[in-house]
Amino acid sequence: MEKSLLPGPKDIVMATPPSSFQQEPLTPPRSSLKPNQVGHVILYGVPIVSLVIDNQERLCLAQISNTLLKNFSYNEIHNRRVALGITCVQCTPVQLEILRRAGAMPISSRRCGMITKREAERLCKSFLGENSPPKLPDNFAFDVTHECAWGSRGSFIPARYNSSRAKCIKCTYCNMYFSPNKFIFHSHRTPEAKYTQPDAANFNSWRRHLKLTDKTSPEDLLFAWEDVKAMFNGGSRKRALPSSNFVFCLMATLCLLPFVTSAY
Repeated sequence: MEKSLLPGPKDIVMATPPSSFQQEPLTPPRSSLKPNQVGHVILYGVPIVSLVIDNQERLCLAQISNTLLKNFSYNEIHNRRVALGITCVQCTPVQLEILRRAGAMPISSRRCGMITKREAERLCKSFLGENSPPKLPDNFAFDVTHECAWGSRGSFIPARYNSSRAKCIKCTYCNMYFSPNKFIFHSHRTPEAKYTQPDAANFNSWRRHLKLTDKTSPEDLLFAWEDVKAMFNGGSRKRALPSSNFVFCLMATLCLLPFVTSAY
């Protein structure tokens, strides 16, 4: 991505993707887009069918899953999409038929989710690209808030975010440091605060609850925040294989279980 200016004395420079993965849209400019207009977008060298929904060009998630992400399971793609905060827009029956005729969906398909080009790039990058942190000015911090319980506000410091449990958020009210997972459970009861029942129950929930305080942040800042949230999303963690001794003990226990049950 090109270097863009942000308000302030320094710039935010976004990481540039490899030249072999340049993505150039083949559809007309946004001003000439019409409802349900079909187009194609080159994503990682593969043409993906797009459809204009609510004056916004969206890509077929099923086609992306069946081509670019065919080596990953449905659950892996779904969990990663949720972790990145990407929401699908479901097609109407008419739109689904258009996608079938365009070759994006099989005839037997009954539903299809659509995501924006930017969301598709983020999703594919999390599987196919390097999740390197965006290049940000020294001592840069995102001003973030959450509304779990009584809510809180803090400074998310990307330079300190080197693992999923890194204490990289400094609370504005008490100056204590928290990891993203712990910060959404940390709140302060200010006079204007309203209590909200927390529903942050899983590892990736902070990505959904933690938001930039300034809702009018520049596009480059929003993209940098999205790239930071994409890091350490838990998609590449592997389970350790059980040792041979553990397997032997487990088999022995299962063999003895009928005899133990009959004794009672």
